[in-house]
Amino acid sequence: MRPLIGVTTSRHTLGERVDKDPVYLAFVTYTSMVRAAGGIPVSLTPGPVDEVPTILDRLDGVLLSGGGDVEPSRYNGSAHPSVYGVDLERDAFEVALIHEAHARRLPTLCICRGMQVLNVALGGTLIADISSEDAELIDHRRLDMPASTRQHRVDLVPGTSTALALDADSVEVNSLHHQAVRDVAPGLEVTGRSPDGLIEALAPTDDWPMWAVQWHPESLGVTDDASTRLFRTFVESATR
Repeated sequence: MRPLIGVTTSRHTLGERVDKDPVYLAFVTYTSMVRAAGGIPVSLTPGPVDEVPTILDRLDGVLLSGGGDVEPSRYNGSAHPSVYGVDLERDAFEVALIHEAHARRLPTLCICRGMQVLNVALGGTLIADISSEDAELIDHRRLDMPASTRQHRVDLVPGTSTALALDADSVEVNSLHHQAVRDVAPGLEVTGRSPDGLIEALAPTDDWPMWAVQWHPESLGVTDDASTRLFRTFVESATR
């Protein structure tokens, strides 16, 4: 049977109506890559955290997608003018997803914001804004070109689960984030960095089948071998 993969969604507002009804959405690139890897994507909308165990009872894997920033107080951070898209309900829901998925050793893929939520949920911290941290760092949030445009290299630690999943020690990636992991949470290890030293990939130190990357492999698509292998590894783990 094909595995059911929960994909988290972002809250947005449609501006066509006077009352601007809110909607939940996820980019088609996420669901397309899950399907291409053999899974069946199911949209997850934020809700009460006590619903999380029941939700995960019905899923074979979970994908934490990109989106707005984590509320800074969750990692003892301070407010920064660049912080955007904070959704307290989504933060709480996804933190609960992480804890429950970890406890169950449920296959999990964390992308961009997903990796940041993972790190915060387990006790790590974030850089509130990369460009404010150090002007010498790479511009990691290039929104002036297609999401599939490769911006820089990521060097992976050979032999780690990330390198094995991508079947590579180095990959060229896109870059759409203005925040990054600062202090790595207990139970996680760094498995990839960009040339400026920023953390681009994390993996668990225990037997949890989890992969976390800061770039957007779903936007690189099925024509990118490393991205395809990552999604296939994740979905195959969910199948088992």
